[in-house]
Amino acid sequence: MTRYAIVIEHSRDANYSAYVPDLPGCVSIGETVEEVQRNIRDAIAFHLRAMREDGDPIPEPSTQVAYASVA
Repeated sequence: MTRYAIVIEHSRDANYSAYVPDLPGCVSIGETVEEVQRNIRDAIAFHLRAMREDGDPIPEPSTQVAYASVA
């Protein structure tokens, strides 16, 4: 199983969006964090399937995620 990093952002419209830095153009939205997480998993599967069908190389995950604490 391959794991891609996702970025989830809260919008001013009170919904959430997500994108996959290693898969440009792979995005999704949802009304809750849980919904956007489900939706982005589906979007990743669809995106990878389309890349395979088009004969495009599948990028290996390379994005690293970290948090910085600030006082």
